[in-house]
Parts: sequence; structure tokens; C-alpha cells
Amino acid sequence: MKPAVPLLAGLALLSASVAADRAAHAEDRRGEPGGQSLPGGFEGTVDARIRVLERAAEPEKAQQVRIERRVVIRVSPSRDTTSARLMAELPRRSMTTRYQEADHADCLPLDQLMSVQPMGDDRLLLVTQDRRLLSAALDRSCSAQAFYAGFYVERNDDGRLCVNRDELQSRAGDTCRISSLTRLVAVRD
Repeated sequence: MKPAVPLLAGLALLSASVAADRAAHAEDRRGEPGGQSLPGGFEGTVDARIRVLERAAEPEKAQQVRIERRVVIRVSPSRDTTSARLMAELPRRSMTTRYQEADHADCLPLDQLMSVQPMGDDRLLLVTQDRRLLSAALDRSCSAQAFYAGFYVERNDDGRLCVNRDELQSRAGDTCRISSLTRLVAVRD
């Protein structure tokens, strides 16, 4: 127990000096005379490091905080394993099915989108959760190949992706709008 006595004495001395320093700061703040003198003959013994710790314990001044709430949705391409599995499920006989474009509404719920694939120079193939195929035509200056890794779209209040309203941002950095949205319908010959 004797080795703890010097440690306790040192802690008592340190706490007394911190308390005396706080008292001196309080006098300075009130504008009373006395300056930096410490009671008990401890002038000049308060280390600058202790003052740093003391200032750290003081509450910080409140700064203005601005919080913006943004929801960005990522639509990614389908995985190779998924497309390989879907291709394996197809019948092995020759297929005479071709696809034809049909009218579609100008908006699509974002939560229905499952994947995207570039199709040609200026079109994206969108696959929905209920396995519908949609063709999205991009603006003239946009290339569908920029969307090979999917796209990001900022969610609106209505939660839909609409023609000539929402901007798609490719993961490569390109930004485009959809100029038209059509359904792809299977037509048998």
C-alpha cells in the first residue's frame, strides 16, 4: 500500500492546481483584480497542457447545422448467373418469338425496377419485378453504353421514374433523361 502514497499525493497536487487555475480564470472573467496569481504559493506551476484539457471540457459554441435528406436509388444490371439460369430454363426448341413495342405510361414506379441493360446505341432494356420488359429511349446526346453498370436516380416524392423529368446518372458519370418509355410485347409468327 505504501507505493500508492506518492501517486495519491501527486493526484491531490494536480487537482489542487487545476482548481486554483479555475478560480483564477473565474476572477479574470469577473474583472476582479488578481490576475494569474494562484493561492498557496503555486505561481507558475500550472502547465499549459492542463489548460488545454480544461478548455476541452468547456461546452462548444453551437454552430449552424444544415441537414439535407436525399434518397438515391441504384438500378444495376442483372448478374450473369441470373441470366444464365433464365436461359437454361428456356425450352431447347427453336423459338419464333419476336418482340414488338407497345405503348406504356410515361411513368414507372421505381420500386418495380429490377435491372437494366444497354440495348443498341440509345436505348435501355428495363426489367421489372413482374418480368415485364420495357424499352427506355434516351435523349439524342446520350449513349446507352454508358449505362453498362447500371444507373442512379434520385427518388421523387411520387416514387416514380418519369419521361422527360427524371435524370439517370450512369456510374461512369454521364447524365441523361428518358425521352420515351415503351413495353416490349412478345409476338409469335
